[in-house]
Formats: sequence, C-alpha cells, structure tokens
Amino acid sequence: MTSEQLQALIEGRGHDPFACLGLHPHPAGCCVRVLRADAARVELQVDGAWVAMSRVHDGGLFEWQGAQPPVRPWRLRVDGHEGLDAYAFTPQPPQHELALFGAGVLQQAWRMLGAHPCRRDGCDGVLFRVWAPNAARVSVVGDFNDWDGRRHALASLGTSGVWELFVPALGAGALYRFEIRSRDSGALLLKSDPYARAAELRPASASCVAAAPAHAWGDQAWMAARAQADWLHAPMSIYELHLGSWRHHADGRCLSYAEIAAPLIEHVRALGFTHVEFLPLMEHPLDESWGYQCTGFFAATSRYGSADDLRALIDRLHQAGIGVILDWVPGHFPADDWALAHFDGTALYEHEDPRMARHPDWGTLVFNYDRNEVKSFLLSSAHYWLSEFHVDGLRVDAVASMLYLDYSRAAGEWTPNVHGGRENLAAIAFLRELNEMVHGAFPGALTIAEESTAWPMVSRPTWLGGLGFSMKWNMGWMNDTLDYLQRDPVHRRYHHERLTFGQLYAYSENFVLPLSHDEVVHGKGSLLGKMPGDDWQRRAGLRLLLAYQYLSAGKKLLFMGGEFGQPWEWRAGESLPWALGDDPRHAGIARLVGDLNRCHRQIPALHELDFDAGGFEWIDCHDAEQSVLSWLRRDRSGGCVVVICNFTPVPRPHYRIGVPQAGAYAERLNTDSHHYGGSDVGNGGQVQATAERSQQWPHSLVLTLPPLAAVVLQPC
Repeated sequence: MTSEQLQALIEGRGHDPFACLGLHPHPAGCCVRVLRADAARVELQVDGAWVAMSRVHDGGLFEWQGAQPPVRPWRLRVDGHEGLDAYAFTPQPPQHELALFGAGVLQQAWRMLGAHPCRRDGCDGVLFRVWAPNAARVSVVGDFNDWDGRRHALASLGTSGVWELFVPALGAGALYRFEIRSRDSGALLLKSDPYARAAELRPASASCVAAAPAHAWGDQAWMAARAQADWLHAPMSIYELHLGSWRHHADGRCLSYAEIAAPLIEHVRALGFTHVEFLPLMEHPLDESWGYQCTGFFAATSRYGSADDLRALIDRLHQAGIGVILDWVPGHFPADDWALAHFDGTALYEHEDPRMARHPDWGTLVFNYDRNEVKSFLLSSAHYWLSEFHVDGLRVDAVASMLYLDYSRAAGEWTPNVHGGRENLAAIAFLRELNEMVHGAFPGALTIAEESTAWPMVSRPTWLGGLGFSMKWNMGWMNDTLDYLQRDPVHRRYHHERLTFGQLYAYSENFVLPLSHDEVVHGKGSLLGKMPGDDWQRRAGLRLLLAYQYLSAGKKLLFMGGEFGQPWEWRAGESLPWALGDDPRHAGIARLVGDLNRCHRQIPALHELDFDAGGFEWIDCHDAEQSVLSWLRRDRSGGCVVVICNFTPVPRPHYRIGVPQAGAYAERLNTDSHHYGGSDVGNGGQVQATAERSQQWPHSLVLTLPPLAAVVLQPC
C-alpha cells in the first residue's frame, strides 16, 4: 500500500479499496486491514479467538499482523458487533459480459449489474455492481452501514467503468443507494441503482434488494401458442388502461396487482378484447406522469405490489386468453438528481451537448444512443420485461422524438448528424437492434411504435431498410376521424376527405387505430364529450365512432372509459365511474363494444387482411352531400362484408349501393339498434340484392340507413 493509495482511501476517493483493505503480504507474514472511522475498537477472529487490531491511522485504519492468514472469510467484531468483512471477498470480474456490455450488445445486463443476492465462499450476501466510469469512488450505502459511504467502497473493474463489491450477511429487502464521488468536481452524489429490480414506495426513492422471482408460471400453453401465432392475420383489439385509476376501493385506494386481476379479466372477457395494454408499470416518482417519466427501467412500480404480484397478474391474464402489452419509454428520462441524471457527475446516460441533452416539451433528458453501454441498458430493459414478465409486446412511446434531432427544437437549437441531416442515426440504429432482438428472441412478441410523423417503413423489416416494428399507431387516422366527428353534421359534407384520405396510406404500414388516453386528457374532453348535438346525437355519434374504428382496416385500441361512454375526460387520480354501468344509455354503449369485438373476432373479413389493400374496397366514397361512406371488407378466402356509415342524424330510406354478388344479405350489426340505445331504424334483419347495377357493381341493395349509425351486412 503506497502513501498515495492510503491517502486516497482515507479521503474517500480511491478506486481500488482492495489495494489497501483486506488481506495483504507483510514482512511479518501477512496483515489484514479494516477501515472503520467510526469505531473505537476492532477485533479480528483468528483461530477461533478474538484479537484486537491496531489503529494505524487517525482516519480509522486498523491493522492486524500475523505469520499465518486468518481463515477466509474472516470475521470482525466492531465495538462489540460481529460480522463478516466485505473485503475478504475479492472481486470476480465477469470479463465476457463486461466486453459485451461495453460493445453495446449485452441484452441481459440486469443479470450482471444491480444488486443480486447470492453466495460467495459459502456465505450469503448481496453482490453489487454499477456502471460509473467517471467516478473517483463508488460506495454502496444503506441501513446496513448507517448510510456511511466509508464502510463499503466498491472496486473498479478496470476500463469497463463497472464497480463491484460483495456485501456478506445482507439479503433481499435491504434498502440501498450508491454514493458516488465525482472525479471532475469531487462532489458527492447519492444515486438510486439504475438496474434495481425493486424500489421504495413513492415519495421515497431508495433502491431495494430484490429476491429471486418466486412466481411459478402457469401460462405454458399461452406462450407456446403465441410463438406459433399468425398475428398479421389475427384479430387484435386492445383495451388500454391506467392501473392506478381503473378502479378504486371505497376509501379511494387503487387496486393492487393482485386485486385487479379478477375484475379486470371479467371485464375484458365480457367485452371481448384480445389484449390489455398497461400504461407504464415501471417505477416512476410522480403519479401525474402516469409512468411516462420512468426512473426504474427494471423495477415494477411498488404502488401496486411486488414484481411477483405483477407476474401473477400477467399469468392470470394469459390463462384467461388475454394478451398483455406494456408501455415502455426508451426516449427520455426525468432529471431527478437521485436517478439517472448526471449519474457519475457527468452526462452519462444523457447527451453532454445541451442541444441534444434535454427534451424541450417535457423537461426530461434524452438518452445518448451513441453510447454502447446506454444501448445495453435499454436493450436489457426491453429483454427484462419480455423474458421475466412474459409480456406479449412493448408499445414504444414517443418514437418520433427519438428519430429527429430537431424534434420540438427551433433552428440553431439542434445539432445536425454527420451528413448534415436531422435524423438521429444512433437512435435509428438502436430501434432496429431493439426490434431484431425482440423478434429473434421472443417469437410472437410484438413491438408497437407511437410514431406521429410520416417516417417511412416504421413497421417494415430491418432487412428491407425499415425500423422493424410489428405495428405503428395510425395517428393520422385518429386525428382526421376525431376532427371530422367533432364537427356539426351539417358541415361534415365539406370535410368528407378527412375520412377518405386515409385510404391513400392505410397499407403503407401495419397500423393500429388508436383511441388512446392522449385523446381524453388535458382539456380535450372524453370521446362522448367530443360529439356534437343533443344527448341522443352525442351517444349515437360515439357508437358510430366506435363502429367506424372496428370496421376500418387496422388493429384496434380503446382507452378505458370509452367502452361505456364516460361523459368527462379521464382524471388519473380518480376511479372510472363504474356506477354509469347501471344507466341503460351507457350500458348500451358497452354492449355495442362487446358486439363489435365479437364481430371483429368471428368475421374473418374484419381482421384477416387488416394490413393488405386487397382486404378493402370502396363501394362509394363520393357521397359527401349526404355524408355517407360504404365499403367492402374481404378475407383471404374471398368472403366479404358490406359496411355503410351514415354520418348525419337524418335517416336515409331507399338508399342504393352496389354489391359484388346477388342473393340475401343479413344485417350483422346496426349501431342504431335499441339494444345499444338507438332508435331501431334498420332493414328488418335481411335484405335482398337485385340485378340492378349501381356504381361499378353488377348488383345492388336498397337500404334504410339509420341516423348517425353504421350497418354491417354479410352475404347469406
């Protein structure tokens, strides 16, 4: 031990505490050194006896010398309190994993980094590892060492930037943080673990040592079937929900992972949705962020229970035949000083360039996708949720903000790429690697992009030059549809192209048609509240909107509350108004959603060719004057259904449309049925096609179109 090493140790800035502490050669044979600045007396157990150690430095360095080393791992007694010495356990660098981590291709980095209960040299304890390449010193602190950073300093594992220490006699449930001394400024930072798999309940924010998963999975049949599923041609309707406000106890408490399982499964199965999508369940400090400002990319939020409780919820959903999608946010993270921001005193996870570091809309920090270790972090987070929680897909939030260097930035506020362009080349490469990993390692799992621009080939394979997502939210469809339906029906004739334009690009991507949480917050009102007119017209308009979504090409997503026509916009601190289910007007909307889901599942023409232009054909898209649209949906076997939508509150008797074949057509769905709260205008359940030509079709039907309604007809 040199004087420089000793001084660095005493001053709390040494990178290799094992160079000074633990067992070392000595002219007398060997010596053991212990640093305990707070101790008056330190003893070492040698051959079964306790021997006092000498205080050799005022900074709290104690030393024992002997001819023979004590048995490893040796025990200490500090002011009467016994325990094992952490510096009896020398670091064991995982060289292969460190190399992969540094190359940006380690996809299960949480197995190497973080806090892991394990055994070393026959002793139970916790192995801590953290990446902090620009730190002068890293310590783990917690109740177990009185939050004293001098007690358990980690050892640097060379040029990897990773630090390690095994702390004996520590187990699951222990709270901890990393105390980091900045090499540049000397400042002391107290940070939560980026790879923690559990955390304290907010507003506390310490990391928590997580036990190994104990849940016994029972979804083997689901997982096997998923791996063989043909999701491109399968029905898919997603029920999007925020777990914290879906349903509350009478005292206002939200349901836990365990408590929500039974009522959620009952509700989703009764309505016929194929999947649920949870707003982010990763740990986050602020309820009002709904999980989109994540601080725990490997930790299920403790608001609702443990990680095993979440596993059990997903397992039960799978066994009930319901898929699970999680929202995941790799585009940005909050600037809380105890989390990822300036983690080791430098811009580590975020960009150093201020023109790239901060997201101007949300005040969050943007990940540095150029950094290999950051890529390993994010790839591993995605892998963690897919492998450890069996989720069936990740909906990737805010993809557009990742793709563009100038996203929400004015001229001069962003840095062009090496080609002078606005594309974030590192983010593009990361997204492609992400999708290749998911589709390669998790057969049948989906990735869904929330991408709000016209970026090409988002949902096309990477080997064709695409980003590789399974699907993309169709924000254009959502915006155009809601803009049209919020207008007074008397003016809709002048905006007919809002509904027809989408077919020009409808098959350029694998689209999901979303009516998401973003459309029912921040003063936008509920879906029902967007509809114009009196109470009857608003409810009819909502039924028409829902039917238009289900009868158009694309997979479906509906945010909670929309299924029964919640009158006011979503409030994340309140439960959904379940009492409205007793109101026949709201119950009728819920019955319609159930029937739409059943038609979507049972009629191949309504789902098999969602992503294929051959599955859709206009019958008449030109009747702007009467605000009527009609089209065909086809399946792979040549079967079809006829869809007619009347976007005005005026019934239209004797309305003729062309159809491809003669014979009888059964009315499979009519949103104006009294079962849904409508006026029961319709066609008596069946109508006969005649040989009279209409539009480009050899046969035609003469129909009564109900007001503000959609009708589905199927050849008998």
